[in-house]
Amino acid sequence: MKHILIPTDFSSNSWNALEYAANLFTNEQCIFYILHVDELSNSDIHGNSLLVLTKPNRISAKEKLQVLFKKISSLYPNPLHQFIALEEYGILIDHVKKTVEAKNIDVIVMGTKGATGLKTSVIGANTGNVITKVACNVLVIPENTIIKKPSKIGFPTDFNLFYTYPILNSITEILEISKANLDVIHMTQSKPNFSNSQVINQAYLHDYLKELFIDHHSFNHILGKNVRDSILDYITENKIEMLTMVAKNLNLFQQIFFNNSIEELSYQTSVPLFVMHE
Repeated sequence: MKHILIPTDFSSNSWNALEYAANLFTNEQCIFYILHVDELSNSDIHGNSLLVLTKPNRISAKEKLQVLFKKISSLYPNPLHQFIALEEYGILIDHVKKTVEAKNIDVIVMGTKGATGLKTSVIGANTGNVITKVACNVLVIPENTIIKKPSKIGFPTDFNLFYTYPILNSITEILEISKANLDVIHMTQSKPNFSNSQVINQAYLHDYLKELFIDHHSFNHILGKNVRDSILDYITENKIEMLTMVAKNLNLFQQIFFNNSIEELSYQTSVPLFVMHE
């Protein structure tokens, strides 16, 4: 049984995330928790008093959730899937953390909108906070993502990080669910000169994948002046349909997703991003 959390603000981006998750996990028994966190000012209780505020012109979050669930039941009548609504007030990141712990969440699925007309697309503040501050796997669905299971998943790595059981288990699960091939991608600006630990980590990952996915993975060493641009070019040229990374691998993560001129996560593609936590 998978426990999946999908925060929603009732936007098309959050609906795309829900659609992608329902399709990706179509053959898995799942409970989807649809979480909406509204501002405290929109709650019925004002301050510490018991005064009930009436807002006749405002459609309540509960009503919006009811409409959303009718749409879900009509479009995705999957007997393996159960959808549960969660309505909270306050700060999103706080309620996400609480829900992850209380509901034993396996993965958080979030939609994000690109920055139209800019060179880079900026992952929304809420999604960026969840990726960096919540110890749970996060699947980010950009607004233009095609709703389909990925047939090819890219895994950029510098081999500096030891691949623990939680990381290998996450890779195994996403490959088994999607039936995709895995491209392990090592990007360098010059001819690689591996340390002893990098050699050991690469060999360990190679042996693991060879044992479980012998005909469904490859190791690729790519030279490029800019790691970020090289990764994005590789995604396009090799028809990668999902990218996965280890959140703990901060050095490589920052090279790809942090723009030096802004303090926000940047992502320039319509390919989903699966961030793995230990």
